Amino acid sequence: MNAVNHMGFIVASYAAAVAVVGALIVWVTLDYSAQRRRLADLEMRGITRRSASARSEPAIEQAKEEA
Repeated sequence: MNAVNHMGFIVASYAAAVAVVGALIVWVTLDYSAQRRRLADLEMRGITRRSASARSEPAIEQAKEEA
């Protein structure tokens, strides 16, 4: 079996894999920033997680600046 005969398929497979991984990285990055904005908005409105301790005013101001 000669690899040169299948080079088009091999290159296309690697290109498709790189495209899929790249798309996943972009998607996760965009989703991460959207979730951070949502959490900052909730914290600005005074909604906190049950497991989180009470936040002070400077922490809320910092969340507003990061949003």
